[in-house]
Parts: sequence; structure tokens; C-alpha cells
Amino acid sequence: MSTTTAAAADIKPPLPPFTHETALKKVKAAQDVWNTKNPQVVKNAYTPDSIWRNRDTFLRGTEEIVAFLEKKWAKENGYRLRKELFAFTENKIAVQFWYEWYDEEGQWWRTYGLEDWTFAEDGRMRKRMMSGNDVKIGDAERWFRDGVDVNEVEISEKHCDAELRSI
Repeated sequence: MSTTTAAAADIKPPLPPFTHETALKKVKAAQDVWNTKNPQVVKNAYTPDSIWRNRDTFLRGTEEIVAFLEKKWAKENGYRLRKELFAFTENKIAVQFWYEWYDEEGQWWRTYGLEDWTFAEDGRMRKRMMSGNDVKIGDAERWFRDGVDVNEVEISEKHCDAELRSI
């Protein structure tokens, strides 16, 4: 592969500066890549020196990202994710997300969180900061069942009421 072809392969449109439309596309592209649960595919969305904070874990570079995601998805069975645009600027996007997964005992969890992303000029993410909380859920409370399009699930503020009453 030539250097020009390699450089072109590293470009991940849409590119900054973002508009509302391109920020929405970037968020859904990230959602789709993460739902592959393939660290080798996911790493391509990040610069080689990308900086991450994922809860209490700090990472730098795609090698550390791949190792982290391999461990994550070995634990989080049945992982299904939805991301929604929260806010954006020229080269930054903030998202809220929800994902569901079950542990080795079969207990279902929903993770609620926020991320802020900063992008390089080539459209790859150079910084990802994530905060999330895990909440136990029963099978009947699941949103992202097999065969359900995660984008079609109604997620409104009303889901907070039931969660708060169970605390």
C-alpha cells in the first residue's frame, strides 16, 4: 500500500469542523463500530496516540485500547449499545449512551454514561473521556433485546423514575 493510500485509509469522515448533521453521523458511526465488539475494528476510529479515560482506567494508544476492549467484552456478554448526540463544537462531540450486558452469573446490567470526544483533522478520535454507572436490571427491563433496533427504542426521562425508586 502506498503512503498516499495508507494516509487516505486513516481518514474517517465526517471530518471536523462538525455541523449538527455531521455530528449525528459521527455518533451513529461510533455506535455501529462499537456494536461490532471487535477491538481490531474499533481501534481504527482512534489516532495511534489516542488518550482515553474510561471510568477509573487511563489509556494511551491503540495497543492499550485493544487490550482494554478485549478484556471488557470478555466480561460484558450480550453487549448492545446506543449513543445519542448531546452537544458538539468544531472538533468536539459529547454523547450520552446506554448499553446492556450480562455477567458470568447471567445478571443483566444497564450502563448509563456520558463521553466527551476530541477529534483530529483526519476525523479519528484523539481523546475520549468516559464516565458511566452500572445498574442491575431484570430480564423484563431490558431495552436492547435480540432483533430490536437500538435506534428505535424509546428512551425518555421517564425511565429515570423507576430507576430512582429502586435505590
